Amino acid sequence: MADVITYRQAVAEGIAREMRRDPAVVCLGEDIGAAGGVFKTTAGLYEEFGSGRVWDTPISEQAIVGAAMGAAMTGMRPVAEIMFSDFLACCWDYLANEIPKVRYMTGGQVTVPLVVRTANGGGLGFGAQHSQATENWALTVPGLKIAAPATPADVIGMMAAAIRSDDPVVFFEHKGLLAAKGAPAPPDHVVELGRAAVVREGADVTLVALASMVPVALTAAERLAEEGIEAEVIDLRCLVPLDTRTVLDSLARTSRLVTVEENPYQGGWGGTLVSVVADEGFGLLDAPVRRVAAECVPLPFADALEEQVIPTVDKVVTKVRDLTAY
Repeated sequence: MADVITYRQAVAEGIAREMRRDPAVVCLGEDIGAAGGVFKTTAGLYEEFGSGRVWDTPISEQAIVGAAMGAAMTGMRPVAEIMFSDFLACCWDYLANEIPKVRYMTGGQVTVPLVVRTANGGGLGFGAQHSQATENWALTVPGLKIAAPATPADVIGMMAAAIRSDDPVVFFEHKGLLAAKGAPAPPDHVVELGRAAVVREGADVTLVALASMVPVALTAAERLAEEGIEAEVIDLRCLVPLDTRTVLDSLARTSRLVTVEENPYQGGWGGTLVSVVADEGFGLLDAPVRRVAAECVPLPFADALEEQVIPTVDKVVTKVRDLTAY
């Protein structure tokens, strides 16, 4: 493998590794076969594994996820693609009302080991129906795991863990990260779902971010360091399971918390994390918790307007400056 791999290549590589390891793994979705996917995240899979394991489907999110559910219940490990995370709404009955309930309703006799992959997030001018960060939707559904990697190596490692999981996983791949480059993962690389990573150490404030907001938080931390403010940055990686232990351990060092989230402020994942901190780590705080989140409006098409809605480095820096002066 090359010394550097892109995020989009890592998606295909992560799936391919698991397909080589386990013949029960299959893929299905719109244009994922010979076309390699609209974002080229399944490039090469059809050529290596053929039409018996890589299935092009009609344009029907319900059909894709419904077929994946049936396949998973009968011994396969399907990896289903929903082209844009906005269209999880089209198959929400399966994701919220059927798939996560089977294991519980059968007393563990039947599992649904499937992965629903989807391109997520804004920042690229795709408009209101193709730009939403929807990981917070899945956060409301007990029984679903939620993965959202920020680096190519984590894509591979978390894809392995997701496909091997006996519980359903919604795997969010941020469109804004697809061209990002990083070191490839070693063979049999597996990243445990629910294990956050401290990607920058600091003593003054904890920045907690997910997916595309991780590089935003890291860049903000470098800017703040020039002003003498040392920010610790945590990449959550997953929302379910949620690694609150890593966050609380960081707060024991910094005593200040800022979340950096692409979800709208109303209903965003930061609200869940903050409530846990209030319950379990209130005594660690020396200042109020702050959230940098998207505005509660549909995402505009125009770049300048979209930038006003989603978090930016400047917004994070301003919020942290104010917090450290508290």
